[in-house]
Amino acid sequence: MGANARPRAGRLDNGRQGKRHAARSGSVNWPGTLLKGRPQRREDLLFQLRTRTPHELWLVIVDASASTRRHQALSDAKGLLAQLFDDAYRQRARLALLTASGATPKWQVQGLKASRDLRTWLDGLGAGGGTPLVAALSQAQQWLTVRRKRFPAEQQRLLVVTDGRLKAWTGLPALECPGLLIDIERGPIRLGRAKDLAGALDADYRHIDDLIPA
Repeated sequence: MGANARPRAGRLDNGRQGKRHAARSGSVNWPGTLLKGRPQRREDLLFQLRTRTPHELWLVIVDASASTRRHQALSDAKGLLAQLFDDAYRQRARLALLTASGATPKWQVQGLKASRDLRTWLDGLGAGGGTPLVAALSQAQQWLTVRRKRFPAEQQRLLVVTDGRLKAWTGLPALECPGLLIDIERGPIRLGRAKDLAGALDADYRHIDDLIPA
């Protein structure tokens, strides 16, 4: 999908609480904006409505395996995530952050209000080891199931950042919330598995090159 692709109905711009009309000023709704492609001008930005709605949870899963070191993939992804974390802080959204690297996934934050301390953590994030992304998705699904019982009205969003370089996947969990997968695979030879993974997760797909300035 290119920068001008249109989002499908029922995704990040239309949560489980119903369709939200776009505002013209205020805090930028970055999940909804990125879903439309790289913003070129102010008119491309979506803004949050200042209404009393159930708080939002942004569940972010970051693939930080060794392959994401190639061609500055993780570095550019960190810039995009920094922007997202800042916006979550301004909107007082809650974050759940799970990294997939090494042998097992690791929770960094679980449902806390976004904090500026995340920038420090992000600066120190490095890539290495394997890609336990399927295990991370399974852990996320289990955690969301428990959380929905505690906060049934919460608006939940999923963001997966990965290069898709997995050997195989079967039986992916249904996370049952609007999702966006950002493909960070770079280089002359691309396997293109991230797009297939997005389809298997029933998530929308964007390549990072469509979301950051050239």
